[in-house]
Amino acid sequence: MKNLIKFLLFVGLLSAGISALYDYRLKHGGLNLVARTPTEKYTLASFPSIDPKQVGTLDALNRERRALVGSVLPAVVSIKTSKKVPMRRQYGMDPFEFFYRNNRQFRNPDEQAMVQNSLGSGVIVSSEGHVITNNHVVDQVDEIEVQMSDGRTKKARLVGADATVDLAVLKIDEPNVKALKFGDSDAVMAGDFVLAIGNPFGFEETVTDGIISSKGRPNRVDAFGDLLQTNAAINPGNSGGPLINLQGEIVGINTAIISRSGGSQGIGFAIPSNSVRSALESLLKQGRIIRGYLGIQTRNPLQGGQSDQDADGVIVEDVIPDSPAAQAQIQRGDVIRKFDGRDVKSFPELRSLISQVELNKKLEVEVVRNGKPLKVQTEIKEQPVDYLTSNTTPRQGRQPQIPQNPAPQPPRPNPQTPDDEDLQDEAPLAGVEVQDLTPDLARSLNVPSGVRGVVVTNVDDSSAELRKGDVIEEVNQQPVTSVAEYRKVVGSLDPNGTSVLSVCRGRTRSFVVLRAR
Repeated sequence: MKNLIKFLLFVGLLSAGISALYDYRLKHGGLNLVARTPTEKYTLASFPSIDPKQVGTLDALNRERRALVGSVLPAVVSIKTSKKVPMRRQYGMDPFEFFYRNNRQFRNPDEQAMVQNSLGSGVIVSSEGHVITNNHVVDQVDEIEVQMSDGRTKKARLVGADATVDLAVLKIDEPNVKALKFGDSDAVMAGDFVLAIGNPFGFEETVTDGIISSKGRPNRVDAFGDLLQTNAAINPGNSGGPLINLQGEIVGINTAIISRSGGSQGIGFAIPSNSVRSALESLLKQGRIIRGYLGIQTRNPLQGGQSDQDADGVIVEDVIPDSPAAQAQIQRGDVIRKFDGRDVKSFPELRSLISQVELNKKLEVEVVRNGKPLKVQTEIKEQPVDYLTSNTTPRQGRQPQIPQNPAPQPPRPNPQTPDDEDLQDEAPLAGVEVQDLTPDLARSLNVPSGVRGVVVTNVDDSSAELRKGDVIEEVNQQPVTSVAEYRKVVGSLDPNGTSVLSVCRGRTRSFVVLRAR
């Protein structure tokens, strides 16, 4: 016991000595535990580099943009989805590697599953809590959550969706929420200022600005011809978010980007708001999108030739039997100039007008036939379910039936004679010279078998839409299989009218529209 007391006393004295030595070294600077740095003198700028009055307009723009963004942000939401994806056992993999990759017990490895999470954007469009987003954001998922601008998360149910227009309608149980109004996308023009708001890469409430880069390209037959193009930065996760105009209205729903890197390269696309609103109301009222159709097919203009837009109308390539167009006696080769009193310049524009028309409503269609205007009455009907599968794509032109092994025909002499010069100078085709299409010439021009017509051998500037080597098959719906037929048809044309030519250029068939000089 005495030894223990002596030991403790020794330890106490030793500790007191070490502590006293530590304090002494600190007071006399012998132990420098804290690095000392010299004090730096500094003077910060007191005035801005420019007088605020000199940039008053920009300052006002800042305030207005803040007000615009602040007014629409509460209606923009982030969408989070999850989906269970079954995984089959990967035979041949080391079982321990398989175990650690899946991070779960190694029982019944044939029934593994993982959860895929995805992000998207949406916008509230009704005070009852209806949310618009893209179909591809919520397609085939097990669970959908909507995160509000204030951070609250709500479960959402899918009301309806349509893959064709890539739209979906969700519903959250949150009454009296902030909703945005639809703007008129038909009134949008290239150059208009727009904002894109969404959840790119999980960064919710991201705002980017830009302009409408283009709209309604008439020469495209893919979906991009119907979309609004913008240079506002759109990235993965922006899908389903709104494109906003200066009034805080929805003019589009962001849906796609064109990019080599996977990120924004200034080429983004949005579904026009008029199409979105029509789809929304159809989904809410009918449970599905009701599509009206006219029942015509058209084809692309020839490369370098006159487009539908230049022709101020849509050229009818074919008419679907028993369709509204057929009942209105619209014919192949007609040029549709007006639909329900509105001018038509391209097929996407016509398609958009048809989609906005009330079904079974009688309306007027103005066409040009054989160079003369004609008005017909029609009723837009609901598009049949099998419409896209029961009808072929726009046909590649008139294909006469020919024998499997046609007998060889002797070459014809060049029929180009001075009679061609008898055509009046003011006729629409006065500057076009032609010759018969022989088998040898058809092979050299690489035209499809079965093509019948006359070959353009010379053309002046008044008919610049045509080129040497074009094969004219029809003029105003009248076949021309020889120079004699061609001269006869052209001689009967109205000098002040418009002529529609069915033309084969290489392997491509299309229409060319010519006006009188």
